Amino acid sequence: MVKLDHIKHVIELSEGVGGSIEDGNVTISKDGTSISREFLHPRVSVSMNDGNLEVFCDLPRRKEKALAGTWAAHLRNMNKGVSEGFEYRLKAVYSHFPMTLKVEGSIMTINNLFGERVPRKAELPWTPAEVTVKVENKTDVVVTGADKEKVGQTSANIERACRIRGRDRRVFQDGVYIVQKA
Repeated sequence: MVKLDHIKHVIELSEGVGGSIEDGNVTISKDGTSISREFLHPRVSVSMNDGNLEVFCDLPRRKEKALAGTWAAHLRNMNKGVSEGFEYRLKAVYSHFPMTLKVEGSIMTINNLFGERVPRKAELPWTPAEVTVKVENKTDVVVTGADKEKVGQTSANIERACRIRGRDRRVFQDGVYIVQKA
């Protein structure tokens, strides 16, 4: 196996995006939207060079090489999140009983799934400033935000609230499903 003397990932920040590093905490911001995350490791470091972020490791082992790549991916996602944002689209699918979707505060309610009398509830753990959930055309749900992990977890919470147990999934396919990630 080839030994590397160092590994370096350069993440170019989009136009108008600023970054700062304090005690291992990296903050990327643009127009009032900011995402902060902690990157601490004794051998892998994050620094600012010429307006770009740089993940660096000297004489990396396999785990440090993997960690440097993961950190670079997180930083790229943070950059994309503050400049463009992330959007997940979900669709409510039903065959017989029409379900209704409502967002009320920090809970999304799914009424009439399989004709159930008790509504299913999905938690929306973040504020509308961080993650926005909208219902369009009665069956389409749009989840948007700057942090990819928060948007993805919110979408997964909605999808998981409609999980069917005790029936054949090939036949009973009603639920709310993620159809597009952008």
